[in-house]
Amino acid sequence: MATIAIIGGHGKVALRLAPLLVEQGDRVLAWVRHEDQFEEVRAVGAEPVLADAETMDVPAMAAALAGADAVVWSAGAGGGDPARTYAVDRDAAIRSMEAAAAAGVRRYVMVSWAGSVPDHGIDPDNSFFPYADAKLAADEHLRGTDLDWTILGPGTLTLDQPTGEIGAGDMSRGRRTSRANVALAVREALAQPATIGRFIRFADGDVPIAEAFAAL
Repeated sequence: MATIAIIGGHGKVALRLAPLLVEQGDRVLAWVRHEDQFEEVRAVGAEPVLADAETMDVPAMAAALAGADAVVWSAGAGGGDPARTYAVDRDAAIRSMEAAAAAGVRRYVMVSWAGSVPDHGIDPDNSFFPYADAKLAADEHLRGTDLDWTILGPGTLTLDQPTGEIGAGDMSRGRRTSRANVALAVREALAQPATIGRFIRFADGDVPIAEAFAAL
């Protein structure tokens, strides 16, 4: 049994991930921003933690992570406001890494996106640029830590049903990835040491996730 803290615990990926972890006997601490999200989080077997990553400093985050075995970053500003995008997707994410280190939580899984590379090609005038820039900065910071990190880079997210099968490796940003398969990929990443220190770009495909990750 492991204790997994999911930051962004009310998100669409997190609500699919939590029951997968609970089913295998893990304890899931789901960070949420509002008490009215508690019921939905409890319904999938997770324990809600009232914790707003956007406003918490590193000591407060570290205190909330005490006793966890792993952290999953699945939070995001949701676009729209560039300032808030940087505040959440870059700054809060980086603070969570520092907090994990301070709390002695070495395992860290970042849910990013397939295009999180320096040559992502997003024009600075594009409304999507703040997200791409913020995620890249957070991912680069994570790579420079001593944490046992994994960065997952799914393609365009959908609400399709899970297949448990992906295609990994170099890929176009346009390829689709169901959020349910992202949740399965997070669970597998937590279980497989081969994923540590890897940026794994993937989309829905025809290779079982466990097999794809074991081949890394």
